[in-house]
Amino acid sequence: MSDLAYATGSAGDTHDRAYHLAQDPHPENGTALGFWLYLMSDCLIFAALFATYGVLGRSYAGGPSGAELFDLKLVALNTGFLLLSSITFGFAMLQKQQGKVNGTLGWLVITGMFGLCFLGLELYEFHHLIHEGATPQSSAFLSAFFALVGTHGLHVTFGTVWLVTLMVQIKKHGLTQANNRRLMCLSMFWHFLDVVWIGVFTFVYLMGVL
Repeated sequence: MSDLAYATGSAGDTHDRAYHLAQDPHPENGTALGFWLYLMSDCLIFAALFATYGVLGRSYAGGPSGAELFDLKLVALNTGFLLLSSITFGFAMLQKQQGKVNGTLGWLVITGMFGLCFLGLELYEFHHLIHEGATPQSSAFLSAFFALVGTHGLHVTFGTVWLVTLMVQIKKHGLTQANNRRLMCLSMFWHFLDVVWIGVFTFVYLMGVL
């Protein structure tokens, strides 16, 4: 970007000021604040979905209930995948703090694999439910279930795409200040999804089965 310069004169003196907009420093903690605001907006979305499920979660319309549909062992395995991905992401952040590019990338790869395992099992669960006739149109309970769990799954999908994109950036440019900042934001996002899933596992699956 070209420099923007202007001159002002006073008593024969001319003072030139040049603004290098492309090189302005990033505002300290600006990205973190903005990303926290985004996470708060996501909290509102999930709060609305949880509230909807709380109201409609017993409206079976003569169809199957959660106790009849949910495979708790499968869901527990899926929960383990997501929780392990949070731990491996933590290891990646430790490697990042030590400036180790290969170590950071290695743990991010493992994190992405756990994320893909989670998505694979969730898609299998959805396919099985729909094959059994338990579609979102079957009852208000299933509409609320697919909306809540599906929204979380979409977030994990976007997080995985973000993870892969960031790995490419780190491989190409290293652990630059910008990439470190992006890693911190993705770390907050990934751990946030873990917290939301614990709520889903408890409120939807455990309470639905018990």
